[in-house]
Amino acid sequence: MLCKVTLIAVAIAQLCVAAPAHRDVGISIALQKNSSLTTANGTFNHAAAIRHSVKVANKYRQNLINFHKNTGRFPKNVTTIPPPKLMPSNLRRRQNESLEDIGDDTEWAGTIGIGTPPTPFLIDFDTGSSDLWVPSSSCADCGAHQTYDATVSSSSVALEGTFEIEYGDGSTTSGPIYTDIVTVAGVAARNQSFSAVTQESSQFSEDTIDGILGLAFPDISNLGQPPFFQTALVQGSVPEGVFGFKLSSNDSELYLGGTNTLLYTGSLEFHNVSEVGYWQIGGASAVLNNDKAIASGFDTIIDSGTTIMYGTPSDVNAFYSAIPDSQVFDQANGLYSYPCDSPPSLAFSWGGNLWTVSEENFNLGETEEGSGQCVGALSGEDLGLGDNVWLLGDSFMKNVYTAFDFDHKQVGFAALA
Repeated sequence: MLCKVTLIAVAIAQLCVAAPAHRDVGISIALQKNSSLTTANGTFNHAAAIRHSVKVANKYRQNLINFHKNTGRFPKNVTTIPPPKLMPSNLRRRQNESLEDIGDDTEWAGTIGIGTPPTPFLIDFDTGSSDLWVPSSSCADCGAHQTYDATVSSSSVALEGTFEIEYGDGSTTSGPIYTDIVTVAGVAARNQSFSAVTQESSQFSEDTIDGILGLAFPDISNLGQPPFFQTALVQGSVPEGVFGFKLSSNDSELYLGGTNTLLYTGSLEFHNVSEVGYWQIGGASAVLNNDKAIASGFDTIIDSGTTIMYGTPSDVNAFYSAIPDSQVFDQANGLYSYPCDSPPSLAFSWGGNLWTVSEENFNLGETEEGSGQCVGALSGEDLGLGDNVWLLGDSFMKNVYTAFDFDHKQVGFAALA
């Protein structure tokens, strides 16, 4: 079942570009365990899944706004910006409950430092966005989070403009923009643009993380500036423009400056980015039970900041329709259930290997205790990404080692060791 992270390591390749990367030069960071979309008794946390769906939809709405502002066009197959997705009224009143109570979405987090001397922040590393933001010391509604005080950092520089993101509960995250030194496990990005927010959405004020560090391309940056990893690459803080993810319930790792060859077997299967902005690759197929292609020729966005997988509603309906005794669980949010004792096998291919989603990662839990019906981690929902684009989050990434290559604009997969 979908599990929260208990450990993430942030490692840095420190050999020459041509040499393989090795784990023993990296740094491991132990983290607290967060909850998941599956409750302790093995049932599906429906309310948490809806909140997550709203968060994801509005994240990608903001990405579209940023992309259009930065490039003067929409991504392929997109013609308009969708309206914000609203939080159901019966869930809004619970937004101030703690993360432990509401069972929020999976986050893959580690500690970074900002400023001179550095202030530590617990950060969600997100390949589906491109900006860095943390709470400001002048924020009155940022909960118990660590905060950034520009007056105590000798390397802080205030810039003009304002960072702002709107969320489906009507709230916003906004604040001034700065540059400062940002470090992740010793990798430094000098004069890195970020926001220290003075107003924080209720979706974040009670979260365990302090902020978000985006790892996608600058085309979708709200700030219109290079993200942390690209800044570090240009400044020579990493030996090559590649970073790798292993996501699992144990020993998760983000590897900066290459890939950790100890964490995967064989070679990486790379695919070119089809739309710079996202880590989006084309030519995908979705395969049921290793032999039946349910959909083909679509694009996929690989996003560590999204918990489950989202396909186009018609394709996802076709997938579950091919599973005996599957049912619509929540039509409004594109959620389906299937018999727990006969789980389907879902795999993806981009013209090479079949990359299978394990039963554990596909099963979000029973619809209710003893029902015998389990909710699948593939949802059919229109996120405004275009008619032929799927979004693959952690439920897919936890099955593979994933490499993100800025140097050649490609995404690679390998079998976990």
